[in-house]
Amino acid sequence: MYTGTALFDLLLPGDSRSLKAKRSYVRPIVAALRKFEVSAAEVGALDLHGRAQIGVAVVASEPDHVGTVLDACERLVAGRPEVELLSVRRRLHGADD
Repeated sequence: MYTGTALFDLLLPGDSRSLKAKRSYVRPIVAALRKFEVSAAEVGALDLHGRAQIGVAVVASEPDHVGTVLDACERLVAGRPEVELLSVRRRLHGADD
């Protein structure tokens, strides 16, 4: 069994000064990520205006499948025109970890 995680650091548009505005950008991205049957949530930068961190976790029997799913998630987030993807941190954990 393998688990993979990805942490997406996002820059939100300038009009996301309020928590309500911030959620209006983050919630649709999290919902779209969940269509890949991953666990996804806003996990960081909760108190920063204009920034968000979204975490994704996936479990699979093969490491290649974990990579494929995380690649698809990264493409989805990077393809969102309303946000800028600043960085992605990925990890793969196997049975020996």
